[in-house]
Amino acid sequence: MKKVITLLTDFGLRDPYVGAMKGVILSICPDVNIVDISHEIRKFDIRQGAYVLAASASFFPKGTIHVGVVDPGVGTARKAIIMETKRSFYIGPDNGLLTLAALREGVKKVVQITNSKYMLPRVSRTFHGRDIFAPAAAYLANGVPIENFGPLLEEYEILSFSKPHVQKDQIEGEIIYIDGFGNIVTNIYSEILEKVGISEEDKIKILLNDKLEKVLKICKAYNEVKKGEFLAIIGSGNFLEISINQGNAAKKLNVKEGAKIKIKLT
Repeated sequence: MKKVITLLTDFGLRDPYVGAMKGVILSICPDVNIVDISHEIRKFDIRQGAYVLAASASFFPKGTIHVGVVDPGVGTARKAIIMETKRSFYIGPDNGLLTLAALREGVKKVVQITNSKYMLPRVSRTFHGRDIFAPAAAYLANGVPIENFGPLLEEYEILSFSKPHVQKDQIEGEIIYIDGFGNIVTNIYSEILEKVGISEEDKIKILLNDKLEKVLKICKAYNEVKKGEFLAIIGSGNFLEISINQGNAAKKLNVKEGAKIKIKLT
C-alpha cells in the first residue's frame, strides 16, 4: 500500500506554494499519495487549522503523514518538529497547530528537525513548508527513522485549546471553530465526555464565558428538537457542538472562537 501524505495550509490555491511543496515531495518520494485536507485555513489562524486537521486525521489510514503549515512564526526561533503518535505522524511548526490531533491519538515521541540532510540544500527563511516540512515528510515516507531527523524533545508547544481539562464531574474547554451553519464546535471530544460519564441523550449544563448558562440534551440528530431550539450534539469531527435546529447558534448566543466553556452532567 502506498504511503499517504496529507497537506493542510493557509496558503490558498492562487499562489505557487502548494504546488511547490507537492513537487518537492514527489521528487524525493515518487510513489506516494498526496491528499489535500485544506488550503483555505484563515491566514495565520492556528486554532482553525488545528481543528480542521484534528477533524480529518482520524479518517486516514494508520501510518499517514500529516503536514500542517499555518506558521506566523516562520523564520523565528520556533522549532520545526515531527510528532509520532500511536497511529500517525505530524510534521510542522512547534506552535500548537499539530497538538489537538496528536494528543487525541496519543503522542509517542517528538523530534526537532535539525538534520540538514533531510532538508532542501537552500532553506528559505519564509517557506519552511517547501524547504523543511515537505522534504521531511517525503523522507519519512521513504522509511527514514524519525530519530534521524534530529534530537528528541521533551517539551513542545501545547496551546490551551489542545487539551480540555477534566475536574471530577466537570469539563473545561474552549470554542475552537464556528462552521458555516453557526454550529459552535468545542475542543471537547467524545472520549473526554466518557471520562466523566456523559453520553448521548444525557442532559448537560453548559456555562459559556462564566456567564451564559443553558441545559441541553445531547441529541443524535438535529431534528430531535423543534426548529429554532438549542441542542448539543457530537458532530462529524467527534467534538461536542452546540447547535440550533435550522438556526445559527453562534449568532444567537453572540459567542466567538476562543470563548471558554464548562460542561457538567445535570
